[in-house]
Amino acid sequence: MKITAIVLAAGKSSRMGVNKLLLELDGKTILDHILNNLRDYDTIVVTGHRPEDIKPIIEAHGARAVHNPDYEKGMTTSFQTGLRALESDVNTVYLVLSDTFGFSQELLDQMEVKMASTTALLVSPMYNGKRGHPVLVAYELFEEFLALNVDETMRDVVMRHEHEHEYVPGDMWTRIDLDTPEDYERVKKLWANR
Repeated sequence: MKITAIVLAAGKSSRMGVNKLLLELDGKTILDHILNNLRDYDTIVVTGHRPEDIKPIIEAHGARAVHNPDYEKGMTTSFQTGLRALESDVNTVYLVLSDTFGFSQELLDQMEVKMASTTALLVSPMYNGKRGHPVLVAYELFEEFLALNVDETMRDVVMRHEHEHEYVPGDMWTRIDLDTPEDYERVKKLWANR
């Protein structure tokens, strides 16, 4: 598998009041944690709102920034921007949300083994009976994601292929929400006690 990670980093973090990717845990930004976890992969970071704020972090990790001018139309347009920027030989991508920063290499290894050893087109972590992130996506679905209209979501593609969706055990970090200042305070405590 030739894998690239696509990190969706275009949103306004409006409920947080500040860019959630610039919040700090252990002296590192959330984006630092994400990109450090993806250091073994070619990584595309899709920017949108105030891209200049996160560009230095992206460059420091050797990742590639790709700007989505349509970021206000939603997350789907950012994933589509990332897919269009892929090298031609990439056949699998990690879809990584800006909340998803606590995943381990062990989890990614398990996801890749699951995809390689089954007919899965999607592999997700599962925690407490709920799907988490990141999601591993096979190239057979790239065109389907790219064909989504503004009134459709990525979830529509996922639901159409539920019979080709495999799961591996995840932990709470695959289900973390980091949308509000209250979420951040809770996450800081969880991180300190992990």
